[in-house]
Amino acid sequence: MADQKFSHQIVAIPFPGRGHINPLMNLCKIIAMAKPQVLITFVVTEEWHGLLSSDAAMPVNVRFGCIPDVLPSELIRSKDYPCFIRAVFTDMEAPVDRLLDAVEAPAASVIISDVFLLTWVLGVGNRRNIPVACFWCGSVTMFSLWFHHRLLLVNGHFDANLSEKGDEVVDYIPGVSSMLVKDLPPLFHGKPPGPAVRSLLLGSFSAAQRAQYLLFTSIAELETAAIEALRPKLQTSIYSIGSAIPYFYTDQTYPDYLTWLDAQPARSVLYISQGSFLSLSAEQMEEIVAGVHDSGVRFFWVARENTQRLRERERGGGGKQLGLIVAWCDQLRVLRHRSVGGFWTHCGWNSIKEGAFAGVPFLAFPIALDQLTNSKQIVEDWKIGWSVVRKNNDDDDGGIVKRGEIAQLVRRFMECGCDNNNESKELRRRANQIGEMCRESTEGGLAKHDLQTFIEDVLGTGK
Repeated sequence: MADQKFSHQIVAIPFPGRGHINPLMNLCKIIAMAKPQVLITFVVTEEWHGLLSSDAAMPVNVRFGCIPDVLPSELIRSKDYPCFIRAVFTDMEAPVDRLLDAVEAPAASVIISDVFLLTWVLGVGNRRNIPVACFWCGSVTMFSLWFHHRLLLVNGHFDANLSEKGDEVVDYIPGVSSMLVKDLPPLFHGKPPGPAVRSLLLGSFSAAQRAQYLLFTSIAELETAAIEALRPKLQTSIYSIGSAIPYFYTDQTYPDYLTWLDAQPARSVLYISQGSFLSLSAEQMEEIVAGVHDSGVRFFWVARENTQRLRERERGGGGKQLGLIVAWCDQLRVLRHRSVGGFWTHCGWNSIKEGAFAGVPFLAFPIALDQLTNSKQIVEDWKIGWSVVRKNNDDDDGGIVKRGEIAQLVRRFMECGCDNNNESKELRRRANQIGEMCRESTEGGLAKHDLQTFIEDVLGTGK
């Protein structure tokens, strides 16, 4: 790379978590492939560099800038989230500053920063006279809820007691469809990681007003009202750049799990993934495993934890084995496979974007964070999924959904292709429609236009 001449440089700084790193890396790859004359420096901690550096699909004009871990690895793995957040807000700035002192020419044209790093990245950019683009990896709806949290406070819905106000309606957030208080993220209800950390996070959304650019990883056609309501309030350039998922990636290998999917009937397999960070209680997990098994439906299950236990449970269940359990897969490739007929998801935004792009219907089982609000969008706003309903939403566990309920729901859900099931047929029709919208926007519509405009604006090549 030292012999290659670049006309511009972009520095990208993600929040050091998988759900934040993946979409920003996807954006950087898209830019790098479109603009080979642009050097992109992707700043990661040492732990993440070890995980990402072997990526065979990395464009030659994307390189890593490595900084020390913000916490010792044993503390990171202990999932002390409040401690981790505080460290990101206080300890990342200095090593990033030093890294920028040492980067090779050309000078950075822009810093793309995760919103949760903005409070200090803006200072870094100002000192160096480098414009900053705020990168938000969640839905525009979630951004708007954070940004308008004072409206929730004024209306008594911030830190509200769910047993008293959970069913009250929030219908006053500009551009956001009405929802119940219990559909708001648990952080808004005073749940962990506590008020001090929540105050740090809220400050990031106030800082977004001072960024020169704002990038939403959303399909504008799905959240038009929320985007348009934010434009006059933020008074900064807003770009809805699309899903920022690896739709562009073509892997020439053919793993065994795709061979297994090839052997299944069309739309017969339920794809199950509970995400990579948060965990369900052991009791609820056991009910899900038993319910899916008892449903008799074919399934493809990605389980990063307890994979062996799930396999033993499946082998010991008697009868015909209908499922495949793996520790990892190329999720978008699986979701787009002809045999996959539905997606049981924890409702993380990146998974939602991939499922929507693939045009599959959802079974929504949120765990925490923004997942409750994302689930509401899937089920009520876009009407491309059903909720796996919990009996009680007053605490973190939200009650236990029993295996009998799960088995019945899964069987009914996977009848999406049956001619005599109008409810399921409509769900699939809507999912297909949303999928076509996402693909059209990404490949030649608003998302592609906004992304191209952003690139031209930051590189100074616009008209």
